[in-house]
Amino acid sequence: MGNQSKDEALYQEMCRVVGKVVLEMRDLGQEPKHVVIAGVLRTTLANKKLTRSELTTEAMTKVIEALAPVRAS
Repeated sequence: MGNQSKDEALYQEMCRVVGKVVLEMRDLGQEPKHVVIAGVLRTTLANKKLTRSELTTEAMTKVIEALAPVRAS
């Protein structure tokens, strides 16, 4: 049961992260395409000056994987 709660929290955080990026992109007049959203999240994760919770980091990583999966050559 505790695992289901963690999964729900992760899902909610993923939705929050994507929503925030989409709204910020809209405010800047950019079209929120999935590859661009993944790029924004990659850039944000690369910034080690920002502190974020483990849940947020995991959510951002999962969103990146879902929106722009790495393809084998």
